[in-house]
Amino acid sequence: MPAGFGLSLAEAAVRHDPGPGDRAIVALAHVGKTFSNGTVALQDMNLRVRAGEFVSLLGPSGCGKSTALKLIAGLAAPTLGRIEWPQAEGAVHDDIGFVFQEPTLMPWATVFGNVHLPLKLKGVHRKGARPEVERALDQVGLAGFAGAYPRQLSGGMKMRVSIARALVTRPRLLLMDEPFAALDEINRFRLNNDLLGLWQKLGWTVIFVTHSVFESVYLSERIVVMAARPGRVVREIEIDAPYPRDEEFRTSARYAEFCREVSHALQAAIGREAAP
Repeated sequence: MPAGFGLSLAEAAVRHDPGPGDRAIVALAHVGKTFSNGTVALQDMNLRVRAGEFVSLLGPSGCGKSTALKLIAGLAAPTLGRIEWPQAEGAVHDDIGFVFQEPTLMPWATVFGNVHLPLKLKGVHRKGARPEVERALDQVGLAGFAGAYPRQLSGGMKMRVSIARALVTRPRLLLMDEPFAALDEINRFRLNNDLLGLWQKLGWTVIFVTHSVFESVYLSERIVVMAARPGRVVREIEIDAPYPRDEEFRTSARYAEFCREVSHALQAAIGREAAP
């Protein structure tokens, strides 16, 4: 098995300071998204995410969580409203990494080749990209697997490759669309821990989509609860628990209390969806 994401306990305990003030790195202002078939995915969605923050979007299937990520990433355009970048200096989408629910690796390429892809698309040749690819693989605990092919990897290792591919361009904002949903509980817990450690060291901003109350509480500083039909924000809950978080937190009464609060908020959101 690969090691963790290359962090000591001391490193993981250091929380990156995102800088003065509470300025948003990205904001959705009255955003709506209607698809060509008439489906309203989002309506009047408002969300501000601060630099260095770990935010989870939590809600039922069809509430527009993934659509919101794609709008932020520039993979789709809002029908109404706007995406704001208060701190942007240049091409904002160059500062974004995206990790999808499935690893979406190229089966004919090695781990190195898969992680190199974003740099290759920017015109960086293999030799020039090697230091960045090796750095990204080391960060996710796959330093010894550059020559392996996806078919030789476990599900957890494939997801690590996908994360390394998102990290290779050194993004400021990491968008993650249910990246651990298909993994078994052991791998999911391990990757949750490793992700938090890397986030604490490198100081990204993370927007994390999940269906899991338990995962959202464990990872997040703030949980944004969404209701569907149409998708919009109905509740925001601060998870006021210190980092680093570990199994002691996961089994604590405080964690259970947060989970109950978030679960009740999610059930209320589902009730709003079902209401006539």
